[in-house]
Amino acid sequence: MAVKIRLKRMGSKRKPFYRVVVADSRAPRDGRFIEEIGTYNPVAKPAAFQVDEEKALQWLQNGAQPSDTVRNLFSSNGLMKKHHDAKYNQ
Repeated sequence: MAVKIRLKRMGSKRKPFYRVVVADSRAPRDGRFIEEIGTYNPVAKPAAFQVDEEKALQWLQNGAQPSDTVRNLFSSNGLMKKHHDAKYNQ
């Protein structure tokens, strides 16, 4: 089973709000997911991004692949660097 870390769209029209979820890659975008690990609100000034770092790093170490947007959000918050350091500096 291919597992992805991606965004699930919530909110109303023109007021998007996203949840960062871990889901099977075959599941629909807003459908079934395994676990919710954070939130992202691009409408807020500045954009609000909160994630449970422990859960995110655990899923990344177990082989979950982040979507492009989630990878950018993780990189801007330093999670991808932490994952890289944990992977190669054992």
